[in-house]
Amino acid sequence: MNKTLLTILMLALLLLFIISPFAALASLMLVVLVSAFFSLLGNLFQAIIGGDINPKGS
Repeated sequence: MNKTLLTILMLALLLLFIISPFAALASLMLVVLVSAFFSLLGNLFQAIIGGDINPKGS
């Protein structure tokens, strides 16, 4: 669950960087935002089904 919360926090910070008025690399940040969003969806899906998103072996 901590990984999911960290991913949500990262997504919120990316949104702040993109909508800031001095975002120099806004188009690159949009690509990073899309990849972070898909990562968030994957983590949420694993948390909903009850799978172990932080395996003990790695």
